[in-house]
Amino acid sequence: MDEKILALKQMIDEASYVVFFGGAGVSTESGIPDFRSPKAGPAKYEYSFEEILSDRFFYANPAYFWRYYFAEMVKLDAKPNDAHRALARLEETGKLKAVVTQNIDGLHQLAGSKLVYELHGTIHKNRCIKCGKKYSLGDVLKMQPLPRCSCDGLIKPDVVLYGEALDHDCIEGAVSAIERSDLLIVGGTSLTVYPAAGLIDYAGGKLALINRDHVPCRRKPDLEINAPIGKTFAEMFSLC
Repeated sequence: MDEKILALKQMIDEASYVVFFGGAGVSTESGIPDFRSPKAGPAKYEYSFEEILSDRFFYANPAYFWRYYFAEMVKLDAKPNDAHRALARLEETGKLKAVVTQNIDGLHQLAGSKLVYELHGTIHKNRCIKCGKKYSLGDVLKMQPLPRCSCDGLIKPDVVLYGEALDHDCIEGAVSAIERSDLLIVGGTSLTVYPAAGLIDYAGGKLALINRDHVPCRRKPDLEINAPIGKTFAEMFSLC
């Protein structure tokens, strides 16, 4: 393992434009569950999480949606872990140019990262579907169990639900950063959620893959490390 971590450090040292692409595994070390894991996902609901977190379900049953959302998606006690902190540190050095994330928890920004492309949106932004008025996470938490706007319209979290398209400007920014990278580090993702997972196809430089388990990838990575990403980054910086 030490050899692979040294190899990762060398790849970063030799690169001039590093981009990080991450998934749920980046935040599991902060206590946020990965619902796609076979051992994860709450069993106390009569619907699957894919069904509840769909645009169709939100409009058909907003009260149930928000009950699930507040209970399972909003983790107020979650704090940035070693992976989030390491990426923020790499950005400070000028090596890391952008973070592309499938997560909605905002932990990258909380750790200090500045340029973050949130492919699936964020729990920290909400808007009225009737008048467009914007609300913070703190605002909607005070409106439980069913957040409504001052115009009496339903409030919807600014997250991409199943059945919705990804934000065009966010995708364009992420693709542009990945295309310019000479090192793309992919971590904490099974690369099964499309279209987000397809973004790594735009990488023309080296590819490093860090994940707890082996992940099948259409392109053979230049380096693969099978370990928790926070632990990997912590060990790498201990060698600096």
